[in-house]
Amino acid sequence: MSAFKQDAHKLLVIPGPVEIADDVLFANAHPSMSHVSPDFVPIFGDSIRMLRQVLYAPTSQPFIVAGSGTLGWDMVAANVVEPGEEVLVLNSGYFGDSFADCLEIYGAKVTQIKAPIGSKPSLEEVEKALSVKKYKAITFTHVDTSTGVLSDAKGLGEVVKKVSPETILVLDGVCSVASEEIRMEDWGIDVVIGASQKGIGCPPGLSLVAASPKAIKAFETRQAPEKSYFASWKRWLPIMKAYESGSAAYFATPPTNLIYALHQSLTTITKGAVSLEDRFKRHVEVSDRIKNFIKTELGLEQLVADGVRDGAHGMTAVKFPPGLKASDLLPKLAAKNVVMAAGLHKEVKDTYFRIGHMGVTVVDAQRGDIDHLLKSLQESLAEAGYKKA
Repeated sequence: MSAFKQDAHKLLVIPGPVEIADDVLFANAHPSMSHVSPDFVPIFGDSIRMLRQVLYAPTSQPFIVAGSGTLGWDMVAANVVEPGEEVLVLNSGYFGDSFADCLEIYGAKVTQIKAPIGSKPSLEEVEKALSVKKYKAITFTHVDTSTGVLSDAKGLGEVVKKVSPETILVLDGVCSVASEEIRMEDWGIDVVIGASQKGIGCPPGLSLVAASPKAIKAFETRQAPEKSYFASWKRWLPIMKAYESGSAAYFATPPTNLIYALHQSLTTITKGAVSLEDRFKRHVEVSDRIKNFIKTELGLEQLVADGVRDGAHGMTAVKFPPGLKASDLLPKLAAKNVVMAAGLHKEVKDTYFRIGHMGVTVVDAQRGDIDHLLKSLQESLAEAGYKKA
C-alpha cells in the first residue's frame, strides 16, 4: 500500500468532493468482496465504531448506507418525524430550504426561521420560537455549503435543553463532519447527518447518520408506519447491529469498496498521528489563514456577514470583486491545476465563488495544497484584471 500514489491531477478544492489520500484511494481499489464475507464483516463493524469516535457519541447508533448525504434527510423525515408533527427548520442557506422540502414531502408541518444571506438564525430567535410552540424536531445546517455559514451547534443544544428538552435536535453535518468539532453527546445533538466525500475524505456514495437513544426511541414509539422503504430504520437497524456484533445480515447490498475506503479514512482520523482535537485545530488554523489572506492580501470580502466568527472552517465563500464573474476566474484557476467552485445560493450565485479546505489538504501540510491554492488564486485574479484597491 505504501508504494501506491495516485496520478497527477488538478487540485480539488471545492466544498466537496475533496482530495482523497493515497491510502484511502488504494483501499477503494480493494478486490471485489462479498458483503457477507468473514473478511468484510469486521471492516464494516469497525467503521461503525469509529464513526462514533469522530462524533464523540459513544451511545449513538450509526447508519452507514449507500447514498448521498441527502438520504440522511429522508431518514430523519421517515423515521423520527410523523405526518402532521411540527418541525422547526433553521435556515442559513440553500440546504435549509431543501431539508424543509424533504420534511414536507413526508407530511411534517414545517416552520422556518430564515436568516439573511450570509447569516444564521440567532439563539434568541430559536429560544423565542421554542417558547411559543412545541416542536417534535429542530433541524439546522451546521455548515451551509451554499453560504459558508457555521451554525452554533453547542449553543443550540443548550437552548433546546433549557427550553424544550423533549425536542429532537438534528444537525445536518454533510459539510462539517470531521472538519468541524461535533461533540454529539455532550452538546445534546440527537441526529447527525453526514456523507463520505467531504471532511471524511472518501469518494462520494455513502450516507452517514448517527442517532441518539432519544432519536431511536422516537422511531421505536412512533404511531404511524414509516413512509419509506429504503430509508427505514426498521430495515437498517438490524443490519448495523449485526455487522457491529461480528455477523453479516442482508437488506440491501452495501458498497463494499467504499466501506473499505471509509474504514481506512476513519482509521487515520481516529488512530493516526494527528489526534481528533489537533485535526479540528488544524482546520481552524488553515481557515483563519485563508480568510485573512482573502481580506488582507486580496482585499476581498466573504459572503458570510462576520467571516471570522461565523465562517466555516472547511470552506470559504468569497465575493467577486466588481466586474468579475465565475467565467473570468475559474478557468484561469483550472489552467493552474486548481479547481474551485462557483456560487450556489440561487439569490446571489453569480456574485461569489467557493473554496473547500478540509481533509487531507488541511491535515497533511507537506502536500503544499494551501500554498498552491492561495498563490494560484492571487495570480488568477491578477490575470483577470483585478487590482487590490
